[in-house]
Amino acid sequence: MRAILGPTNTGKTHLALERMLAHESGIIGFPLRLLARENYERMVQAKGVRSVALITGEEKIIPPHARWFSCTVEAMPASPLPSGQPVDFVAVDEIQLCADPERGHIFTDRLLNARGAAETLFLGADTIAPLLKTLIPQIEIDTRPRLSALSGVGHNRLSRLPPRSAIVAFSVAEVYAIAELIRRKRGGCAVVMGQLSPRTRNAQVALYQNREVDYLVATDAIGMGLNMDIHHVAFAGLSKFDGQRHRLLSAAEVAQIAGRAGRGARDGTFGTTGTCPPLNEAMVEAVEEHRFEPLHSLWWRNSALDFASLPALHASLCRKPPMRCLRPAEPAADMLCLHAFMQDASIKDLACTPERVRLLWEVCQIPDFRKLGEDSHIRQCAQIFTLLARRGRLPSDWLGARLHGMDSTDGDLDSLMQRLMGIRIWSYVSARSDWVENAAHWQRHTRQLEDTLSDALHERLTARFVDRRAASLARRLEEADGKPLLSAMSRSGEIIVEGHAVGHMRGFAFAPDAETARMDQPLILRAARRAARTEMPHLIARFMQAEDAELALDTETGTLSWQGENIARLRAGLSVLLPDILVKDAEFLDAGQKEKIRARLTRFVTALIRHELAPLFQAEAAVQTHPLPRGLVHGLMEHGGVAPCPLLPPLSGAEKKLLARLHILHTHDVLFCTRLLRPGAMALRRLLLGINRQATLPPLPPAGAVSISCPTPPSAADRAAYLSLGWLYAAQTLVRLDRVAAIRMDMESLARQGAKPAPTNLASRLGVTKKNLPTLLRALGIRLYPATPLPDGQPAPPAPLLILPPANAKKPGGKRARSQKNAPLSPRMASGPFAALARLRERL
Repeated sequence: MRAILGPTNTGKTHLALERMLAHESGIIGFPLRLLARENYERMVQAKGVRSVALITGEEKIIPPHARWFSCTVEAMPASPLPSGQPVDFVAVDEIQLCADPERGHIFTDRLLNARGAAETLFLGADTIAPLLKTLIPQIEIDTRPRLSALSGVGHNRLSRLPPRSAIVAFSVAEVYAIAELIRRKRGGCAVVMGQLSPRTRNAQVALYQNREVDYLVATDAIGMGLNMDIHHVAFAGLSKFDGQRHRLLSAAEVAQIAGRAGRGARDGTFGTTGTCPPLNEAMVEAVEEHRFEPLHSLWWRNSALDFASLPALHASLCRKPPMRCLRPAEPAADMLCLHAFMQDASIKDLACTPERVRLLWEVCQIPDFRKLGEDSHIRQCAQIFTLLARRGRLPSDWLGARLHGMDSTDGDLDSLMQRLMGIRIWSYVSARSDWVENAAHWQRHTRQLEDTLSDALHERLTARFVDRRAASLARRLEEADGKPLLSAMSRSGEIIVEGHAVGHMRGFAFAPDAETARMDQPLILRAARRAARTEMPHLIARFMQAEDAELALDTETGTLSWQGENIARLRAGLSVLLPDILVKDAEFLDAGQKEKIRARLTRFVTALIRHELAPLFQAEAAVQTHPLPRGLVHGLMEHGGVAPCPLLPPLSGAEKKLLARLHILHTHDVLFCTRLLRPGAMALRRLLLGINRQATLPPLPPAGAVSISCPTPPSAADRAAYLSLGWLYAAQTLVRLDRVAAIRMDMESLARQGAKPAPTNLASRLGVTKKNLPTLLRALGIRLYPATPLPDGQPAPPAPLLILPPANAKKPGGKRARSQKNAPLSPRMASGPFAALARLRERL
């Protein structure tokens, strides 16, 4: 009997497998189902699938002629061979777990009772060596040195950890938080936790081993047997909850985890990170030199059980240890279940024979993977035992109901893990062929469910914590060793570095992708900027050749854009119609390139203004040989289409006709071009006037409106601004100037020979109600006589709203009318049928 002891990376497990496969038969127990499965596959490669068996709580693959067995320590059978004979070789890995408060009594039992007919090996840390000598005086102890050095390097920030690092935390919340930070800073990481299924854990390990990511964030689950390409282990904490209390890690536990760094002959390092303080010098020295305080005692629980009755079983479990170095095990989950069942009268009645007592104890040993609380687990075990005791097996319909809906891959990470833990319980139950109807079917079904959820969990973890593009770029940077990265810009402006898109040219400025911007990768951004700087002359050339359709002017803000990206804005220039252009700053543009951009945009803006305000430029060309009209049009050009003009100069008939042909009118002390009051031209004029005056003009009324109610009177400045835009404020209404001029001319023409009833469509032409029409007409300077209602009982329509001749209009005989503005007109002065009715009324 031998013990192979030493720190991690001493080749202990490899030696044990070689020794076992050299014998005719053998069994080896591992502390984790994951390790049992991993080494089972190695054994299959060496001896073939028909000769190797796998036995764990949830999975049993036992060919009829199997001779070598890979097991979890809990599932190690006493006589695995069909003949019942002991195997030639027995080994137990991580034997120092005899000191584990939760599982130690199981390892101690294997230490004291598991024996091979020809050879027995115990593998583990040398801290257990003195107790091995005490418990098994004849044992040979072979202490092996570590194959590589392990060195402490102090504290490092998370963002400064070297590639191929494992960060160790001791809670799920900490693991998630660190993994999220690593994803943002370094592109992503793999995640390993004890709650993960072996399939998910293997997939995450493969993600790391295949170098898709360079970082691993894990709990202390990596401390047992996971052989990975880890260069550095960083502790994000130095305390853990051991099932009963929070406590600091011992030096041996730190060494067990830190020992994952450096495999084979390659050295490894360890330290702390995040908010965790540095390790003290004494602990660092102990880990580096593998000097730890030896174990003083091991946990023990009697395994020679008496199943005669429940009290006899309980008494045998509570038997005192036979030696002083063995401590009685703390009550585990199986003991808690047994205590609860001994208080349940219905369970006690069913456990009435030694066979039933044995069955009850086997049910008590169902692992509580879900960790939802003792009561929940005890109730579930009670249901299972009751069915087994009464019906002999668990019915398929009952088991199917428990598994219904567990194939769902919906939910967050915690939901998927909890569902997986639930399935693992039923995998354990269905692995007991004597417990379940159609056991083979349920074994396949639970394995399929576990695989489905494991794959979904792996995909969800990868999607959340891995950015493959950023991870690939970060790795390429490490491998480049200072060499320039390959970078370029696509036709669409996308910046490519080493085949990965890392940003985009927004106009003439480089904008990194949001994820890239959050990454602490200055070299990546530098390479992207280098590509942008190299491609800038080509980008400028493309811009200079761009069609006007690719350019746009925002008439609200004055910004100029190219292919949807803002590149410049208008600012005050020499005049309203000649604004200046300010090109937006960009880190790669030099002065000469900015001048080229400004010149191209100037041509675009000039063409746009001449197109939208074409009537104004046409008028300018048409009046060149007419001095007075040329002066008026010049004023329009200076004021952007609406110019103050209290009094028109004396124009000849030909000049008046010329202005009329050019759609230039005069009203309310302003001169304007009616064709510039269209929505597009008006919006551009508002922008140009605002830029020239360096002020924000009031918003325009809706496009197509001829008037808009304005109950709150605008300020004097806003009234002047509206007038310059082509809107007159009158009687709490904004009215478009062209409609004002047209109505005034029409009403003057209508009433030139005398008062006339107002046209029925006058209110709709002005866009107001009939009720408000008289007030607005007076405000527009139109003389009128309001409609006069008749007294009650009068059998005639009321006198209508009458439009009166202008105050300066001439009578038919050549004399001017009274100049009193909007003076009331006696009905006798009016003509027409309504005037006659009014005179008739006065006679009555």
